[in-house]
Amino acid sequence: MEPTPPQRETPRPEAPQPGTPRPEVPRPEVLQPARLGVADTLRTGSAGLRSRPLRVGLAALGIALGVAALVAVLGVSSSSRADLDRQLAALGTNLLTVEPGQTALGGKARLPTESIRMAARIGPVSSVSATGRINAAIYRNDHVDAGNTSAIAVLAAQPGLPVAVGGAMAEGRWLDQGTSKVPAVVLGSRAATKLAIHQAGLRVWLGGQWFGVLGVLEPVPLAPELDNAALVGWGAAETYLGFDGHPTMLYTRSAEPQVEAVRTVLPASVNPQNPYEVRVSRPSDALAAQRATRHTLDRLLLGLGAVALVVGGVGVANTMVISVLERRGEIGLRRALGATRGQIRLQFLTESLLLAALGGLGGVLLGSLATAGYAATQHWPVAIPLVAWLGGLVVTLPIGVVAGIYPAIRAARLTPVSALNTP
Repeated sequence: MEPTPPQRETPRPEAPQPGTPRPEVPRPEVLQPARLGVADTLRTGSAGLRSRPLRVGLAALGIALGVAALVAVLGVSSSSRADLDRQLAALGTNLLTVEPGQTALGGKARLPTESIRMAARIGPVSSVSATGRINAAIYRNDHVDAGNTSAIAVLAAQPGLPVAVGGAMAEGRWLDQGTSKVPAVVLGSRAATKLAIHQAGLRVWLGGQWFGVLGVLEPVPLAPELDNAALVGWGAAETYLGFDGHPTMLYTRSAEPQVEAVRTVLPASVNPQNPYEVRVSRPSDALAAQRATRHTLDRLLLGLGAVALVVGGVGVANTMVISVLERRGEIGLRRALGATRGQIRLQFLTESLLLAALGGLGGVLLGSLATAGYAATQHWPVAIPLVAWLGGLVVTLPIGVVAGIYPAIRAARLTPVSALNTP
């Protein structure tokens, strides 16, 4: 037998001396997923929108209609208020009207014949005029049936009436000191339409005799009762129509800061014996009430616009869910190439936001055009508040987020294998 060779002992590593640093062991390199920049996020998020323009347009239309409704409501409301403010600025808010109320026994009171002069004595009052109702009827000619009065009121009027009520002539001229004593008449705008008279120089049958038409008034917003009236001079009314001289409506203009003070003293001034039988009103308050009524209607329309936005958001969510189902292959390929779940979620959430923003921009444009068109038909100034534009754009962002959350999460949960195996 051959002798067994001696085995060599493997040298043991010497124990490190105290204080000697240990050698560093290299760690395996960990790969970090690439981060998407803003441009890359927008490019990937808009890829689905560019590939399906028809579906994107229909989905964005739902949001656009809701935003357009919001912008149009705010725009039309602001334009209406701008027109009202313009009217008030032109007509003034310092007009007060005085008319008889009721007596203590419930009967119809009367203003004294000297009430016009007594109202003019109030210091802040700058102008006073009046009308008085006449028991007479007016017809286009003397062949019209007596019962066909067209509900036109016949009023005695003073020369200063247009100045007091802010009226203007559409045709012809107003009654002056000379024509106030002759059988001449000025027609309100609606009265002229009912009588089919739109020019001066014609004649009408009034109170059983002929009166010449001196002119036609423009509509009077602060005194709409004049629109459906035939106005005769004060002196002519007493001479030809048996007018008793008692005014039935006084119109006073006062210094703006002291309108309320004048309003307080007017009843006792025009009828010192029975001030409780006098009613004083401010016509501009009725225009302000119209503004409040429009605010109520605006809130209703805003609610309808909000409902349209919700419906549009559902349409966006539906579009995004279908997009996820149709693009599972793309999602699987991106996941296989290293896209993370967060990047997939960000892609579809960005797509939903872009879709909502597209609808918001279209809605703002549609709402602005609708406002401008309606304001033009009403002869209003176009006044769309900035908050309507900004609000129309900002309100779509949460809709896009809410509509895109579920599709984005669903897309991110797909594994590369299951997504690529989808036919």
